[in-house]
Amino acid sequence: MTATDQANALINETSPYLLQHAYNPVAWYPWNDAALRRARTENKPILLSIGYSACHWCHVMAHESFEDVATARLMNEHFINIKIDREERPDLDRIYQHAQYLLTRRSGGWPLTMVLTPDDHVPFFGGTYFPPEARHGLPGFKELLVRVAEFYQREQATIREQNNAVLEALRDSYTPAATQTPASLNESPLLESVQELSRTFDSEHGGFGGAPKFPHPTNINRLLHHHELGLAGADCQQMALQTLTQMAAGGIHDQIGGGFCRYAVDQYWLIPHFEKMLYDNGQLLVLYADAWHCSRDDTYKQVALEMSAWLQREMQAPGGGFYSSLDADSEGVEGKFYIWDPASVRKLLDDAEYKLIAAHYGLDQHANFEGHWHLYVSQSLATVATASGLDLATARTRLESARSKLLAARDQRIRPGRDEKILTAWNALAIKGLAQAAIRFDRDDLRQSAESALGFIHDQLWRQGRLLVTHKDGQSRLNAYLDDYAYLLDAILTLLQARWSDRWLNFARQLADAAITYFYDTEQHGFFFTSHDHEALIQRRKDYLDDATPAGNGVITQALAVLGYLINEPRYTAIAEQTLQAAWSTINWAPSACNSLLFALEDYLYPPRQIILRGNPDVLTDWQRHCRDSAGIRTRIYVIPADATDLPVSLAQRTAQGAATAYVCEGFHCLAPFTDLESLTSYLKSPD
Repeated sequence: MTATDQANALINETSPYLLQHAYNPVAWYPWNDAALRRARTENKPILLSIGYSACHWCHVMAHESFEDVATARLMNEHFINIKIDREERPDLDRIYQHAQYLLTRRSGGWPLTMVLTPDDHVPFFGGTYFPPEARHGLPGFKELLVRVAEFYQREQATIREQNNAVLEALRDSYTPAATQTPASLNESPLLESVQELSRTFDSEHGGFGGAPKFPHPTNINRLLHHHELGLAGADCQQMALQTLTQMAAGGIHDQIGGGFCRYAVDQYWLIPHFEKMLYDNGQLLVLYADAWHCSRDDTYKQVALEMSAWLQREMQAPGGGFYSSLDADSEGVEGKFYIWDPASVRKLLDDAEYKLIAAHYGLDQHANFEGHWHLYVSQSLATVATASGLDLATARTRLESARSKLLAARDQRIRPGRDEKILTAWNALAIKGLAQAAIRFDRDDLRQSAESALGFIHDQLWRQGRLLVTHKDGQSRLNAYLDDYAYLLDAILTLLQARWSDRWLNFARQLADAAITYFYDTEQHGFFFTSHDHEALIQRRKDYLDDATPAGNGVITQALAVLGYLINEPRYTAIAEQTLQAAWSTINWAPSACNSLLFALEDYLYPPRQIILRGNPDVLTDWQRHCRDSAGIRTRIYVIPADATDLPVSLAQRTAQGAATAYVCEGFHCLAPFTDLESLTSYLKSPD
């Protein structure tokens, strides 16, 4: 419950997170010229609060402090208060998360609480969540506000000295090194990456490290690719598949509705932090589809298709785009939407269904989440079926009946909040995931869902040759970042394999050219996170390290090379190589933190197969199926219809010679065309 009916300056924003604070008694501003100018004019420090709508601790701090009139009075008296949605402004979030680490030597998080000097916006104090009163070694927020305000008035010289050091550290972190002899790109980081991952791999439960345990999709993908390359190292495929298997069986996976939560609070994948993010599920969908392709284990196919169904059912807007996230809380309680108790489940199911599902999902075990049961795979369905004297098909039918009843009952509950802004970058990850699932499982409905989202982005978030970041309530806004261009280009190149489109190829070329024009560093190479005409901030970053999402430099580098090979454009591949050279010292410093760049490196060192099929549509369907079945996960297959007219010269020249023809290339090196399906499939099944 808010403390005032008087709206503050956030009322005109579209971000659901900012609007959650529009009726706080705090005089919040968005990050804009008016707020920054007022801070300078009044010589008040800026209290910067960064969060996002699905963030549990953001909600806690809001209820405890930002809705409290006494706390708001202190904030308004001593500070200019600015609230930021980190999903709309990752540029600011990344800068101030890094600055928070420099100031405190502690990792950041959300809510992020920073205090900046008003003239240069450099932080002199930082932290994350603060309680209203002192506890657990943290100062009380009200007391802290007074102390920081007094420190600002009393210690100007000290603050300026510290600010200079912070600025110097920020510059040293991301200022490009002087031009050196081009790096000799080699496979050593590929080998070192899997060695690093194997050292942190949890051999019992899968995943990397201990609690809290995150999926780290780029790590899993690196392992799958390393296995396919056949390079020396640990049993990479086993590590990847074990992780995906145990995640699928855990509580981090929504066993009833599909999709994955952001992370598990334990090392066993059992109890999640219950928020669901679009960016996680888009990436994981690619992995589960590829895991099925590698193993033919239908467990992965089921997870992928249920995740796809969840995306379409709960996350896709009527216009085609995908919403951003689902909150961890409902009715003010974390996880309430997802938990069960045996008595309520028993009322919904018949005796046979309940017996099966109780054993399968752990309802016959002790409560595992605050006196309730959060479902996970306690025993495999095969084990439960055997113990119950059932054949597996009967058990599966009974399980699906029970799950559908539980889903219908859960749908009647008060739902978690949904952040309904549509973000370009996160939509691109979902588009790629659905396109990959469409390819692997021959599901045209998934391709249509992906193409609908791409159409929405093109129509609503592409303006005069530039992308925008976010769309909500009919408004598209904010200058896009490198990730928006990189992820969308990558998604289109995947979608073209699901079904060819001259329109989307042209859009891909426009995105590539725009990314180079507005983000590429022509002097030191690599891509900046913000465009050349972006608002000037205290740091301009080049990000080479992955976090919960892949580094834009890695994605754009690989995508440019793929596009360059597809349309025979050496300019794109040259920029990709230059970016790898620019990032080379970072790649060698922390290979497993640069896995998205390692995908580009592996394509540079070992160009993947590219197959272009031309010919009679009826014949090509069979050829495409054989190619998909025979090729590995690194192979890209494009079926270009005979009536495609708006093609680059290099593709237009690859015409059908008979009923069907396959053009197989590795990089710019191409074999003689295949006109016989048996010869083609024999070649594809042969070792590289």
